[in-house]
Amino acid sequence: MKRYDGSIAVVTGASGGIGRRVAIDLAGRGATVVGLARRRAELEDVEAAMRASSSGSRTITCDVADEEAFRGALADVRTEHGAIDVLINNAAIEHPTPISDGVTTEDYRRLFGTNFFAVVTGTLAVLPEMVGRGSGIVVNVSSDSARAPEAGHAAYSASKAAVSAFTDSVAHEVADRGVHVHVFYPGWVPTAMGMSGIGEGDPLPPKPVRRTEEQVSQLLLERMGGPRVDINAAWLPTLAPIGRTLLPGAYQREMRRRYARTH
Repeated sequence: MKRYDGSIAVVTGASGGIGRRVAIDLAGRGATVVGLARRRAELEDVEAAMRASSSGSRTITCDVADEEAFRGALADVRTEHGAIDVLINNAAIEHPTPISDGVTTEDYRRLFGTNFFAVVTGTLAVLPEMVGRGSGIVVNVSSDSARAPEAGHAAYSASKAAVSAFTDSVAHEVADRGVHVHVFYPGWVPTAMGMSGIGEGDPLPPKPVRRTEEQVSQLLLERMGGPRVDINAAWLPTLAPIGRTLLPGAYQREMRRRYARTH
């Protein structure tokens, strides 16, 4: 089991779902973890769980879409601990954006504020120092929706595709400077966000795509800091770009069939 003893880690979206599990597991592997999220009550439970194995771990109530507040929180962590060794940009929001529902550009800005621009804010805030000392890990959590966008979820899919492209570019830029930047694809996990897309009577995604919070967290903590930019929790979604290239007709029919089945 890979250890993170002595590391200072920040995890956003730590109040629930994947972020909560990763924050607690990182603390269990020896890191001092600072968990960020908007929901204070949930953060208190996370803080107690982290401190059971890492007494210096704590949480900060912060909306990462507020750039000034997010940068301020990261600055506070650096002031307290001297450096940030690991940043996991996990916070995200999701809601459908079908064109038939009067969706506006404000709906897109809201999702991009949390899902993409907060990722950029966090990454740019910690990378220069990491590059300067020649070590550090940044993980930006994307989604398989970035590779196979579903109808009716254009804003979410676009925001995650932006995360993937941004992370890939930055990772290549700093690859020879001792810093590891990853884009993480967790598969489908039955968190509150994951279940929000499953209607009553709808089937769950196929088994090769499904993962638990525990599985996703353990995989991430074992692989981050390694040589690969992409970290994939499930192999099946990696075939989507191949399918849409080699069999575009079949790919389009399947995506449209999925949408028609639920609408």
